[in-house]
Amino acid sequence: MAQSNVRVVVVSVIAVALGLAALFGYKGLQDRRTHAAQAHHGAFAVSVSTAPVQSVSWQRRINAVASLVALQGVHLTPQLPGQVTALYFHSGQYVRKGERLLQLDDSNQLVQLASDRAAVELAQANYERAQRLFRTHAASEADVQATHASYQTASAAVAGDRATLAKLALSAPFSGWLGVREVSLGQYLSSSTEIAALNVWDPLRVQFALPQSQMALIQVGQTVRIGVDAFPGQHFIARVTALGSEVDASSRNITVEAKLPNPKHLLRPGMFAQAVLLVGAPQTVLAVPTGAVTYNTYGDFVYRVETRGGEQVAVATPVHTGETRDGLTQVLSGLKAGEPVVSAGQLKLHDGAPVRLEHGAGH
Repeated sequence: MAQSNVRVVVVSVIAVALGLAALFGYKGLQDRRTHAAQAHHGAFAVSVSTAPVQSVSWQRRINAVASLVALQGVHLTPQLPGQVTALYFHSGQYVRKGERLLQLDDSNQLVQLASDRAAVELAQANYERAQRLFRTHAASEADVQATHASYQTASAAVAGDRATLAKLALSAPFSGWLGVREVSLGQYLSSSTEIAALNVWDPLRVQFALPQSQMALIQVGQTVRIGVDAFPGQHFIARVTALGSEVDASSRNITVEAKLPNPKHLLRPGMFAQAVLLVGAPQTVLAVPTGAVTYNTYGDFVYRVETRGGEQVAVATPVHTGETRDGLTQVLSGLKAGEPVVSAGQLKLHDGAPVRLEHGAGH
C-alpha cells in the first residue's frame, strides 16, 4: 500500500514537471518569435504630439501682490459733536469740493453769534468815540488803546462763533465719490462717528512691496500690468511713480507705488490685485511648451524628434531653462528654433525610441 502511494506521488511530480516544461518552452518560443519580428520590422512606435521650438518676444517680469489705493480718500467724521438737523447727500453720490453734505444743530451758536455781533458794534462805537475825544484832547491815549482792545476782543469772539458754525456744517474737502451713508437725520454724532467714505477713483494708486535685492531693476516710469479677480483675463496698465524712502527693517522689502488710470471707474480703492512689473526691453528668445520639459535631479531635458534610417525617433536632449509663463518655458541653451520636440506622450519614451506623430501634431 505504501509503495502504491509513492508511485502516485512520483507520477504526479513527473506530470507537473512535464507541464511546466511545455509551458516555458511555449513562452520561450513566443518570445523568440516576438524578438525576431521586432528585429525584422523594428520596435513598436510610440504615438506622440510635437511642437516646434518657437522664437518669441520675451520681457523680464517681476510678480507681486498689490493693493489699490485712492489718490485721495477719507472717512468723513464731524469735527464737533451734535445732532443731525439736515442731510444734503445720498449714498454713492458724486460731490464737488466745498459742497454741503450735513448740518448739525447750530441754534446755540447762532444765538451766541448775534450776541457777539452786538458786542462788536458797541465796542466799535466806543473805540471811534475815544478817537474823536483824543483828537480834542478830551481823552487820553490809554482810553483809545483800551477801547481798541475791547473792539478787537469782540471781533475775535465773532470770528470764533463763525468758525464753530463752519465746523457744524460738514462740506466735501475735495471732489469725489461718496460711499454708503452711515448716519440718519436726528442722530446724535460724536466727533468719531463715521458719516461716509469719500474717494477719488481716477486715477488710483497701486502699492506693492518688492525685495531689496530687486531695487536696481525698478525705475520711475516702468510699466506695471495689473490684474484683478473681478475682471479675469483683463489687464490694466499703470506706471511706476515712486519708490519708498526706506527699506522695511523687518521684511527687507521696499514699497513701490504706481499710478493707474481708471476712467471707466471699473476699479475701487481697497481691491486686491496682481501686479506684474515689466523690466528692461523685450528680447527674442527660444521657448517650448512647458509640458515638453522633463525635470529631474540630473538636469532638465526634452525629446527632440529626428529622422534616422527612414523612421522618426525621440532623442533626449539636455536643456537649460529659464522663466515659465503663459504655457511656455524659456530655453536658454540646448535647442534651435524650429526643431520639433515632443509636447505630449513623452512618459512612454526613452532615448532613441521610435515615435509616430498623432494626426494634426506639429512637426
